Formats: sequence, structure tokens, C-alpha cells
Amino acid sequence: MKLGNLDLGNRLIVAPMADVSDAPFRKIAKKYGAGLTFTPMVSAKGIIDNEFHALRILAFARDEKPIGVQLLGNNPEYLAGAVHELQRYKPDVIDINCGCPVEKVTKHNLGAQLLDDPIHMGKLIEAMVDAAGDIPISVKLRLGKSDGKINILETAKVAEESGAAAIIVHARTRNTKYKDDPNWDWLLKVKEQVKIPVIGNGSLFTPKDIKEMIERTKVDGVMIARGALGNPFIFNRYRELVENGSDSGEPSIEEIEEVAIMHSRLIAKEYPEAVAVIKARKNIIWYFKHLDGIHKFASTIMRTKNIEGEIKMIHEHVEKLKQNFYPKDDRELINQKFKERVLFWLNE
Repeated sequence: MKLGNLDLGNRLIVAPMADVSDAPFRKIAKKYGAGLTFTPMVSAKGIIDNEFHALRILAFARDEKPIGVQLLGNNPEYLAGAVHELQRYKPDVIDINCGCPVEKVTKHNLGAQLLDDPIHMGKLIEAMVDAAGDIPISVKLRLGKSDGKINILETAKVAEESGAAAIIVHARTRNTKYKDDPNWDWLLKVKEQVKIPVIGNGSLFTPKDIKEMIERTKVDGVMIARGALGNPFIFNRYRELVENGSDSGEPSIEEIEEVAIMHSRLIAKEYPEAVAVIKARKNIIWYFKHLDGIHKFASTIMRTKNIEGEIKMIHEHVEKLKQNFYPKDDRELINQKFKERVLFWLNE
């Protein structure tokens, strides 16, 4: 799949996810076959103002390329200025977020709120394209505000006419957020509407999901978000499904153990230990979410004070799994809880 002059080599893209898609997460995804990863969404104004947090979020190593940066903004000057600053970092793609449905974003006329004003959205994209030089600009969209106000065909066309190299379409509305199933039928309609690449997004949790979306909607690529949490295996499994006609299936307990520990050690190298131990916890739980005893394991690992303690807990949990120590969990229920809320082990 090509975005402008960038040839990704495959169709699989990892979504920008706040407090998730950091360097350790991206490196693991790439190791298992992701074609493109993104840094977490970052404020265009934060880049212009040289805010430490914003610059920390978008930092990436040369060996992570190809990589994209997603911007959040609603001011053409700020977005153009941020793109100009980003040229120094040389990302391979710069995306504008017009799809985030979270209220703390939309109430500031950002993210999916921009869908209500396609003309203004087009001006934002044009400003970015003009400042980007050879870096392709992509646009993350949703179907519209609500089921009664779907305007994806209009916003997709505006994005194309404003110079976007590709559009990423989350096949839900802003009001739906993540509750209902995505409506993939709109992806096919968008694909018929524009000539630039269309990347599908929404509830891709298995290699079969990816294959079905591509075959049904003819999208050029897919963006995977929640489906990649604790599951970098999805990328390699999809490749095997396409190349060999069959899915190799869930990874072994030993492979999950190995990758969870690898990920934890990468986190330990990236952050001070007090921060690393917290960040590692949720990733470790995600790796083991489909195996028995996950709630007990989550409760236990929350008490650890350092990375080595967490790794010790992983080893102990794996030994118990091998010995069938835990009662059988309701996997379907846990999977549903995860889809509704990725921090499924926390009580509200």
C-alpha cells in the first residue's frame, strides 16, 4: 500500500493510542509485522509551544521508521506550524485527527467535532498539506455525528480535494463511540467515492476480522487499535492467513510469556522505574487476558513495586497456567468486557 511516495509493504497499521502506543509498544508491533506505527496523538499547539510532554510523545528512533505522527488541532496556523516543526523529525506520515469522540476533546472543537464543519476541516488539511513538503498527510475520520447525521461521503471527498494522501475511516459515528458494531458498509461506499487510499478501522480483533474487512469493503489497508493490545501476534497471524490460507492460531503460553517479558524490559529502558512499573502492568494484563485466572493475576500484579517483581509474577502465573491451577474463566464475558473497556479489570 502506498501513501503518497511512501510504500508501506503491507496493509497493517497500528493506531495512535494515548498512553499506549509508545516506543516499546511500537517496536513489538513492528517486530511482529506491522507495516506502519503511529506515535500517540499530540497537540499541534503543544508542538508550537515546545511543551515537554508534547515533544516527549512524538519522539521516535530512526529504526522505528516508517512511522507516523497524529496531530490534534483546529487552527490552520497552528497545524501548519506544527507540520513545519515536524519536518525536523522526518516522520513518514502526518495525520490530523478528525475522529476522536471523547468529550474532553470534542468540547474544545477538536477531533470528531470537526466533522460538523467539512469546509473548515478542508482548510485545516490544506494548511497541513501546504506545509508538509513531501510528507503525506492523512486524515482520520468517523462516519459523522450520529446515525441520523452521517456525512462521511462529504468529508471523505473534502479530504481528497484538500490534498490528503489517504483517509482512515473508523466505521462508527461520534455518538456511538465504541459501543455498537461498526458499519463496514460505509467503507465500501467511501472506497467508491474517492481515488486516494482508504484505510478501514473499527473492531478488528482477529486475523479473520482483517481479512473479512478487506474482502468486503475493498479498503486499501486497515488500522488496528484495541485488537493490538497485548496481541502483536495479530500481524504475523494475518500474514500467515493470507500467504498460507490458514491462521496459525493463538500463540502458546510460552510465546506470550516471552513477549510480555520483552515488552516489560523495553518499558523499563524507556522510563524511570516508578513510571515503568505502572505502564508495564496494563500491558502485561492485556497479554494474558484470554487465559484463565486473569482477574486473580491482575489483582496480584497490581501489588508489585518494580519491573523485576512483575517479571517474577509472569513466570509464576505461567507455571500455574501450565498446571491448570485456575478455574475456567468465562472467556466470552472477559472478551466482551475488554471490547467495552480495555481496562476491564478495574471497577468503576
